[in-house]
Amino acid sequence: MSGQFGAGIQQGVETALAEFIDRVAGLPAPDLRQVRVYRSLGRGELAEGRSLDALQAAFRLGARIAWRRYARVARRHGLGPEQLVTLAEAVFAHIDEVAAASVQGYMDARTDRAGALGRARHRLLDLLLSGGADPDPAELAAAAQSADWPLPALLAGVSLDPRSAAPAAPRPTARQPLARVAAFGSRPPGDGRLPEHVLANLDDPQPHLLLPDPATTLTDPRVTAALQGRGAVIGPAVPPALAAQSLRWARLVRVSLPQAPEQPVDCRDRLADLLLLTDPALVRLIAERRLAPLAPLTPKQRDRLAATLLAWLQTGRGTAPQVAARLGIHPQTARQRLHRVHRLFGPSLSSPDARFELEVALRATPRP
Repeated sequence: MSGQFGAGIQQGVETALAEFIDRVAGLPAPDLRQVRVYRSLGRGELAEGRSLDALQAAFRLGARIAWRRYARVARRHGLGPEQLVTLAEAVFAHIDEVAAASVQGYMDARTDRAGALGRARHRLLDLLLSGGADPDPAELAAAAQSADWPLPALLAGVSLDPRSAAPAAPRPTARQPLARVAAFGSRPPGDGRLPEHVLANLDDPQPHLLLPDPATTLTDPRVTAALQGRGAVIGPAVPPALAAQSLRWARLVRVSLPQAPEQPVDCRDRLADLLLLTDPALVRLIAERRLAPLAPLTPKQRDRLAATLLAWLQTGRGTAPQVAARLGIHPQTARQRLHRVHRLFGPSLSSPDARFELEVALRATPRP
């Protein structure tokens, strides 16, 4: 109770008692100066790093003590039961108003703090994703400190489908019970809210996230729940200086997908595809050159033989039964298609370089 905080508490008690006397005497409602006193109590609790539990308990205790003393005086002066009931109602109505003002002060302070922290984290996110030269380490460290965000060894960019909206979490108001407001900091899994250490820009035309320590963060049920149904593609884990690259790779994979995936897609499972997406013009040139023998065929024939050739290459130039198992067709059908493939492509299938370019071309060609 010493120092500035103790002085604030004493001022709050004195103001509340004086205001109650005015209320009983029928004087006008409290002015803005008195309300500010109660709001400052709520702000003080946040500044001290506490929830509203202690202040709530203090209000309840103060109301009980005040009522006991009022009741003794009332009995001594012979007040009747009806007057005692009126007095009790006034006591507890007054303490409810004081509590509501303090809750509003607590909420305002937290909103101010969250706003300042949010702006700092948006600046940090912009700096990490600036896309130019590597960010200056000193500038990055200062921005991270200002955002209260320890720089991780690794992070991953996440690209989200802009057509999928994130669920909004309810916000408490000053009229909610104090216990609800005090517990607001805890977010149950599955409520659609991301953990505070995840940097996010969901208002961008291309919404995105940055996940610190992705191997750990992706095990958080709040993160997995928030990514469901958002068409999420998770970029490779990289050092902070390469954050923009991780997000760029995630976006490349996302736009290459025929439709937004329901389950998150991890780029680590698609690194070869990602390599093909980095230079589509070159891949098209390779495809035009290596897949020319398929050009005279009908679209259905091209698709069947291209799938057969790719299965043959991916099974290490496998046998007809191996290719059939991969494609889900009869071995005799696979054998007939393989014979035709060898007739069309001839000696090029004996060249390792040609086989490599063929697989590149086939993997980059959209399948029906």
